[in-house]
Amino acid sequence: AIVSRNSQSILLTVNDSIRFDQTFLTKLNTTTHMFHILRRSRSNNSARSIWNKPTSALIGRTFSSKYESRSTNAVAFSGVVSLSSANNDIYHQHRYSSSTTINNERAQSITLMQYNIGAPDVAKPHVENNIAKKYSGSAHLSTLAHDDYDDDEEMQDETENSFSQSNSMSSPSTLPSVSLEHREEEIRRTQLKAELMENFCFPIRLSKIVATIGPTSEQLPVLQECVSNGMRIMRLNFSHATVEEVELRISNLNACKGRHGAALPGRSAHGNIRAVLLDTRGPEIRTGKLRDDTTGKNTLKLNMGEKITLRTCNNWREAGSTETDLYVDYANITKCMKPGMKVLLDDGAITLTVENVIDTEKNGMIECRIDNSGELRSRAGVNLPGAITDLPAMSEKDKVDIKYGLMKDVDYVAASFIQDAAGVHEIRQYMKHVVTNEMDVEWDNEHAPLPLIISKIESVAALQNFDEILEASDGIMVARGDLGVEIPIHQITNAQKEIIAACNAVGKPVIVATQMLESMAKQPRPTRAEVADVTNAVYDGADAVMLSGETAKGKYPVESVKMMNKIIMSSEQFATTKPDLGGALGTFGFQTRLKNNKKFSGKNHLISVAKASVTAAEEQGAKAIIALTKYGALAKILSAFRPNVPIVTFCTTEKLARQLMIYRGVHPVIGLSGISEHKRPAAAIRDAREMGFIQEGDDVVVLTAERDAEEMDNTVSMRIATCK
Repeated sequence: AIVSRNSQSILLTVNDSIRFDQTFLTKLNTTTHMFHILRRSRSNNSARSIWNKPTSALIGRTFSSKYESRSTNAVAFSGVVSLSSANNDIYHQHRYSSSTTINNERAQSITLMQYNIGAPDVAKPHVENNIAKKYSGSAHLSTLAHDDYDDDEEMQDETENSFSQSNSMSSPSTLPSVSLEHREEEIRRTQLKAELMENFCFPIRLSKIVATIGPTSEQLPVLQECVSNGMRIMRLNFSHATVEEVELRISNLNACKGRHGAALPGRSAHGNIRAVLLDTRGPEIRTGKLRDDTTGKNTLKLNMGEKITLRTCNNWREAGSTETDLYVDYANITKCMKPGMKVLLDDGAITLTVENVIDTEKNGMIECRIDNSGELRSRAGVNLPGAITDLPAMSEKDKVDIKYGLMKDVDYVAASFIQDAAGVHEIRQYMKHVVTNEMDVEWDNEHAPLPLIISKIESVAALQNFDEILEASDGIMVARGDLGVEIPIHQITNAQKEIIAACNAVGKPVIVATQMLESMAKQPRPTRAEVADVTNAVYDGADAVMLSGETAKGKYPVESVKMMNKIIMSSEQFATTKPDLGGALGTFGFQTRLKNNKKFSGKNHLISVAKASVTAAEEQGAKAIIALTKYGALAKILSAFRPNVPIVTFCTTEKLARQLMIYRGVHPVIGLSGISEHKRPAAAIRDAREMGFIQEGDDVVVLTAERDAEEMDNTVSMRIATCK
């Protein structure tokens, strides 16, 4: 029954339940676009959100009159209709409640509110410092997000009880008016939240997507879609990108909006928490320029069975390569090759067999037989499977690129062609040197950490020295492109599984890369084999899967991200519902990690608490694990146990949040600074609910590392709470 109605509100009395369908909305004669439903709490009589979605999602839903006690109960319902101004048409939602006492156990009150910008007889709600304020009468306003928290306990108590201090409905006209600029800012903010939160996918993905951004995806509209559909880390390939292109891509990424910026605006400098990975070109071996190739587009024909000589002297570099003599820019190639070994040109398109090695001080040469016919371009890549080279860990170009990345505050450096731990140490020392001596910054790895080093495994030497590389690195990338050329291609999957398992065993992140959805560079759908490839990487326990040419230069960059997101969600859901078939994510993998965690990097007390919390979440059916940590150690260990629920991690700095992005299941949130420790868990639960990780009635496991606990007193608490 419609109890009362005016141009701004409709008050309904509902018995038992209310069903929202198109007929009902038509009878109400309203064009509401966003709905917000609030329910009163039994404990403190405050209103809590139970629904906040567009009309399209509401139609067909039924809400019953659920009582939290047999005493007086009221529910306020507020809908938002079209808001129009002289310049544009926008839709806007407000959490406006009018508390109305219903002295009837079988009835609840529902209020539909309508605001029209510019209407002379309507006063607009006023918000100050994002804290709900009381006005004359009974109408109060609650902000859309917990942007800021006030340590003043009295102010918080006032806010919590602001919905319970009135007994009769007041007209919105009793509210004081505010400036047009303030109203427009509120409208922009809430409109953005509604649009963005509708775009983000549910359920929450645990495995992350790394996407290479290039010419077809660097513009803001396309990049925004990639972010909205699941890209967590932007890869910049410094083998090809120019400084101008990198500047554009970083700037556009900062301009993109994500779930964090939509639900918790103002928490971070940018509208999203997305990380940047700098992928170095690395030390590489290439052929020289072809003779008479003035355009760089000429090719020469190499015929199977014919002989060809590899040359290293400068005379051949200047003269140019021919069908019989090919210049190679690695002077020590004669020292690492023997008869019978293979030389691969242009990513394995042409294979040569070494027949004779002539090593002289001034004129080294290798005589080879061509195994298959093909065309060769200038400066083609050269791979030496099984050879142990003395190439440096960084080329001069790499040093310039890494220094530039440090100035841009990149989060990860993917080190190409790492062969041993010494190469990792060399890169780390170089970064420390640049920061300390060339950037005039006092380096502190706890408060201003260096970029994490992700070592790319793409050679036989790297496989042979993998254990020491893993220990020295912050993470690993299975770079299957060059690795598939260096080792027999039928062994690439075996190597991938061994690398992922080794990373999982020590709790370090691992990325699987190269040709995961390669066909989508030209086609809108992947092959079945590509879908199986991504699925198996997720089952194996990869922290992230990577898109390369699909998003950098392909025709369907957004569709590629969407497809990878769908595959990840499908795989994770299957591993949860069929744990006996879920591989490393299933029952066997879970039990194995609980028993074999001695290799995890971290303090013993953190490992023990993390193990207990993951077990509790599994047995309790918790929807999320919330971790409050200062330096991120707790979140990393939680990720190592591979829980099948999101790890919502509250961070003190954006840098830490971005560097945690690579860990499976970890969803960093900026916040909780300035809040007393005993109030942080409740504030964290509110933020997690606001961002869509949990909803009312969900159980959550909350882990709190007390002040300086990770460094001093080993105090970590675990509790199980229910979201209200």
